[in-house]
Parts: sequence; C-alpha cells; structure tokens
Amino acid sequence: MLSHTEENHLKAIFHLSKDQNEGVSTNSIAQNLKTKAPSVTDMLKKLCDKNLITYKKYQGALLTDDGRKTALNIIRKHRLWEVFLVEKLEFNWSEVHEVAEQLEHIKSKKLINELDRFLGYPTKDPHGDPIPNPAGFIKHTTKVLLSDLKKGEKGTFVGVKDSSSAFLKFLDKRKISLGSLIEILHIEDFDDSLHVSIGNTNLTISMKSANNIYLKKQ
Repeated sequence: MLSHTEENHLKAIFHLSKDQNEGVSTNSIAQNLKTKAPSVTDMLKKLCDKNLITYKKYQGALLTDDGRKTALNIIRKHRLWEVFLVEKLEFNWSEVHEVAEQLEHIKSKKLINELDRFLGYPTKDPHGDPIPNPAGFIKHTTKVLLSDLKKGEKGTFVGVKDSSSAFLKFLDKRKISLGSLIEILHIEDFDDSLHVSIGNTNLTISMKSANNIYLKKQ
C-alpha cells in the first residue's frame, strides 16, 4: 500500500520522463510537486527500495515496469474522475483537476472499474488526454503545438499542455474549446504572437499560450 506522497512522486516521474530519455532529476520532481529536493531524494530512495524506480545520484530516477504500471493506474483514476465530474456533476473543465487529485488515491479497483463502465468506457478526459485502460495501455495520438504551425496551416484543438485552472479559464473567456478548428492567419515578427481564426472569430494569441495548445494538424 503506497502513501499519497509516494503515488504523487511516481506520477510526477511518469509525466516528466515523457519528454526525455534519461533519468528525471530530483530538482525537476521537486519543482513539479512544489517541494524541496532533499525531501524528493528521501522519497526516491523509498521508491527504489520498493522496486518501483531505479535511482542513482546525478543520473536521476526512472520508473521500473511495476512503477510505470502503478503510475498509469493513478493517472487512469485521475482522468476517469475528471470525466465523471464534468459529465455527471457538471463541473467546468477548469475546476476538476484539484478534486481529481484527491479522488485518484482511492484504492478500490472495483469502484474504478465500475466508474469506467458507468461512464461508457471513455478514452479521453475533459482536457483531451488519453485514459489508460485497466491493463495500463495508453493510446497516444499524433499532435503538434499551435506554436509549431506556420501561416496558412490549421488544426483541430485536441488538448492542452498546461491544464492549470488559470489557463483553462483563459481559453473559456476566448471561447476556445476542444474540437475548435484553428487556422494561422499571420505571425507577428516582433513577438511571434499569432493572429488566428477560430470559427467566425479572429483572435490574437501569445506565443506563451500557443506553446500550451495541442492540435491535430489538418
């Protein structure tokens, strides 16, 4: 039985290791979890003793097969609860992350499997992220950042890199939602901000925002 803190560390390592082929540093984990590096080091040693990660000083942490399965199970629960909160309790997509952070630590496999069945076996959460199946398989789709597109290119909004409440509220204010077709009309030379069309509306989007919007390129 793992503690909430141990589970949070496994999930952080999983997310941080997606963009690199080497071990995840203690500083990266500490920054992700908003804690201190020495505390992370102590936790990594515990997870290493449980054969959930491999860890060497200066080389970082990597998930073992068991560690990866455990992390994916936590992510599965988190994303299923997000679907439940949005579809059944009518939460806004900007409200569900923190609540799901608490619910993801529920241990009952039967409850989660019944939740999955009740929801109709969803494959994506409200933010467009894939939901792992009970065996730990996660289906990744090809996607690009809005910031990678050139003038005249377009794509369908399929997910966010930053799922913070602040960014999701920012998107809501501009009526940018999953499924929106976004086309690049012009890119400013000065700051790389993007002039885009979304439906019948033209907007200017900063490079910071464009770096957090995933598209399926058309």
